[in-house]
Amino acid sequence: MMRETDMILVTGAAGLSGSAVVRELSRNGVPARALVRDAAKALALVRLPYVEVVEGDMARAGTLDAALRGVDRALMISSSNPQMVETQCNFVDACKAAGVGHVVKFSGRESGIGFDPTKFRFTGMHEAIERHLEASGLRWTHLRPSQFMQVYLREAPTIAAKGALLLPLEDIRLSPIDIADIAQIAVAILVSGAHHGAAFDMTGPEQLSMAEIAGLIGEAIGKPVSYQNVAPEERRRAMVAAGLPPFMVDALDEQAAERRRCPQSHVDLAAHDLFGIRPATFAEFARRNAAVFRGEAALVGS
Repeated sequence: MMRETDMILVTGAAGLSGSAVVRELSRNGVPARALVRDAAKALALVRLPYVEVVEGDMARAGTLDAALRGVDRALMISSSNPQMVETQCNFVDACKAAGVGHVVKFSGRESGIGFDPTKFRFTGMHEAIERHLEASGLRWTHLRPSQFMQVYLREAPTIAAKGALLLPLEDIRLSPIDIADIAQIAVAILVSGAHHGAAFDMTGPEQLSMAEIAGLIGEAIGKPVSYQNVAPEERRRAMVAAGLPPFMVDALDEQAAERRRCPQSHVDLAAHDLFGIRPATFAEFARRNAAVFRGEAALVGS
């Protein structure tokens, strides 16, 4: 249980996942420190009660003194980029040097559906970081969520303009999870300080086809949305045209190929059950974000 002297640090706090965890800590009245690279771009966090925002760079240990001072537990999240392994391993080393007791890694393995780490770079990168953390001597916990429901918000412009979900995913079935669920599980672990040496796979409550996901979005926005399977080359051209960096375009190509190779996800709610969290359905997520899918609001994905 939390003691008055405990301090929780959340890295990547300005991002989608990190900010969800910080909001959940604040909502529960848990004092927390949010690490960002630029506090001027994190004003929404600055305004949250119980939250202290500090600036620093996970990849540069010399910038982390203020962030790590007095921290007992840290949630480790960083951007999915070519430097992710170096960034997070450097942060693990800084935590050890600063006397942090417990690092919870926000990881990912597509929830055990068979992704080949040699064929999807982020799976391999997460595994390398997990190994470094496990060998560090620190207490550790891994969170391994499946696909986020929030990734479908990226498709909102096409859904709003064409009434179509255009993805190169054939007839696969996935079990996406709401980031808000992951945040609740992360907070339960951070507050308790328990579950050392545990790895939690987690999914949403339903195995859904892309056609079913499109249908649920259509129900939420009040107009039909159809799923259209597109060729990988067409999807790649669209991502390049949207301005995604080459590294991310290549990674998403790899991910789609692995999902086509492993087309049947599964449902794993053991973590939800353990922590008493009701899993959000995709229909609930779509209704909550209907304005985004209709093109009436920014792509914020809460």
